[in-house]
Amino acid sequence: MSKRHRTSRRPVTSKASGRGRRSRPKRQTIWLWVGVGAAVVAATLFLLLGSTDSGPTEISAAQAYDEYLRGAFFLDVRTQEDWNSLRIPGSVVIPLDELPGRLGELPENQGIVVICGLGVRSKEGAMILHQAGISRVSCLSGGLEAWEAAGYPLEQGLP
Repeated sequence: MSKRHRTSRRPVTSKASGRGRRSRPKRQTIWLWVGVGAAVVAATLFLLLGSTDSGPTEISAAQAYDEYLRGAFFLDVRTQEDWNSLRIPGSVVIPLDELPGRLGELPENQGIVVICGLGVRSKEGAMILHQAGISRVSCLSGGLEAWEAAGYPLEQGLP
């Protein structure tokens, strides 16, 4: 055989074909980055979607009334004066600024619906309870205004 016909057994590396020994490390690097990217996406989704505990639930007046009929604890976070003038029958007042120091007055094995006048302070109150480890907490969206508009029972005057 002539020298011309002798070939080595080594594969030919060609930049044009993208094949050969040099492309293998590139493929491994690409797959490494694909794997890292997939892990980052999976971790992000786990953190965003994996937590089932997203805080207190906002409920409508109709849902709150259903809870009222089932015997839920209604916590009014308005001022004592506001509560004295208009309130949901059976509700208990603990003003929002006093709530963190009075958590021991709340029931442990009962759902709690936090209420206020318009639904703003009740969200804050519900978050305080949730952060304190009380899990069965909701707040009335629209507050007493929504409750009254729906025609649900209210009391006026001093208890």
